[in-house]
Amino acid sequence: MSYRVLVVDDSTFMRFRLREILESSGATVIGEAATGLEAIEKYQELRPDLVLLDITMPDIDGLTVLKKLLQLDPAGKVIMVSALSQKSVIMEALQLGAKDYIIKPLNLQRAEEVLAKI
Repeated sequence: MSYRVLVVDDSTFMRFRLREILESSGATVIGEAATGLEAIEKYQELRPDLVLLDITMPDIDGLTVLKKLLQLDPAGKVIMVSALSQKSVIMEALQLGAKDYIIKPLNLQRAEEVLAKI
C-alpha cells in the first residue's frame, strides 16, 4: 500500500535523498518543506499520511513543529530524521509523539526498517 509523505529538511540534498528512499519503498512524496513554518502550512494543506521531519531548521526547530503537527492532527505519524543523536533529544521526540527516529547520515537499511514499521 502506498502512503503519502511530506519531507521536511532544510537541506535540499537531504530532501532529495529521502525522496529517493521513500519512492523506492513505494511511497509517494506529495510535498517538501525547507522550514518549520512551511512544514506546518504544507501539513494543513496536504494532510499527508506520514511526515519525515528534521530537528535543526533555520526558523522553528523540529520538536516545536512536531508538537504543532500533533496538535493539528493527534493521529498524525511523524518520523524524526536528524543528525542530533543525543539520547535526550531522541527520548524527547518520542515522548512528544514521534513514531520513530532516524539518525543522519542515512543508513538505507535502517530507514527502510523504520518505514516498514509505520
